[in-house]
Amino acid sequence: MNQTSIPTVFVNVRVFDGSGSPPFLGEVRVEGNRVAAIARGAKHLSCDDAQVLDGRGGVLMPGLIESHAHLTWPTSVEKFVPGMSLPPDALTLTAARNARILLDHGFTSAYSGGSLGRHIEPALKAEIDSGGLAGPRLIPSTIEREPPSAETSFDPGHIDEHGRGPANIAAFVSDCRRIGAKSVKFLLSGESALKPGASHELLYREDEVQAAAASAREHDLWLTGHAHAAEAIKLGLRAGFRVLYHCTYADEEALDMLEARKADVFVAPTIGIVQATLDASPPPHVDMTHMKQDAAIVLEQQRMLVPELRRRGVRLLPGGDYGFPFNPNGRNARDLELWVRHFGYTPAEVLHAATALGGELMGMPHELGRIEPGYLADLLLVDGDPTQDVSILQRTHALRAIMKDGKFHKALA
Repeated sequence: MNQTSIPTVFVNVRVFDGSGSPPFLGEVRVEGNRVAAIARGAKHLSCDDAQVLDGRGGVLMPGLIESHAHLTWPTSVEKFVPGMSLPPDALTLTAARNARILLDHGFTSAYSGGSLGRHIEPALKAEIDSGGLAGPRLIPSTIEREPPSAETSFDPGHIDEHGRGPANIAAFVSDCRRIGAKSVKFLLSGESALKPGASHELLYREDEVQAAAASAREHDLWLTGHAHAAEAIKLGLRAGFRVLYHCTYADEEALDMLEARKADVFVAPTIGIVQATLDASPPPHVDMTHMKQDAAIVLEQQRMLVPELRRRGVRLLPGGDYGFPFNPNGRNARDLELWVRHFGYTPAEVLHAATALGGELMGMPHELGRIEPGYLADLLLVDGDPTQDVSILQRTHALRAIMKDGKFHKALA
């Protein structure tokens, strides 16, 4: 990452500030790692002792925030991996590569949706924060867990089970804090794409989830839940889960509960993996028939669910389970286009969700996801206007500059 110790002034730019309002002609001054000043219209900022960068009419916007990052999931736009399991050393190197890939694609922050290894993400965050590796700001997680089961489960992490019962669950959460995680992921429901009918099954009991919640509060951790089934959503809400992914089969009671907790909970429906499954063209020896059938059902459910949750004021975030062989890390910005196509968002509205609301998700609502004086200088300079065509953000050559924490990851040529 290129260092800059002198102030930077972006001139001749249109500023999308993350609020959802249209871009305005202006200038932005960065000092240290913060936005120091903004000028609108014909007004100009002081360029004394600063490097001046001509944006040539491009849009300057906050860095994107991925709400469902899987940095350890193997496949990326740079490397295809035909499966979901790697040896530990390869998995660690893969996570480092994927962190850099997300930053290359304009994602300056990422909230983990679960890891394939216990210690990888806390260690990765420490390296990123120290400047040793390029990557986004990271809310690290540990391995996502489901209870022990005789059934075949999606468990490429190959670690010891946390066991059943409240005491074991509480001890597992406590251990997550010890190793440096901030978010702990639980599979509250199963996943029908992997096992027919599993999305409607509960994987935890009420007393177990409440024990996880009590331990999380004690150790200042956030709980994240994979929850398709209506009862899984309610289970997570009663326990104070901060993030719920999918929420596919929310019934009226679940919708009411989500609305009642809209100031405390975030929902990410993960449309990216659904669309990728429908679009996938697997080789002849790979049968995705059931996965495609399930994805078609989930898509129709989400096309009804998201507008209703939005109407109720629930905070909704893009982020689509990237890292599968058919949905690689680095393709994350496609989610924004899918929200416009399927959910009725305008480009500016989904960009607000991916920036300002993302800053709230990261626990930094007054520092991250906006271009305002005092906010962190996580910025993208885009050749074109993503508030008119959000698909621009899928083309890395259109990202003329990427700044994180006031330092250029990709400098303006």
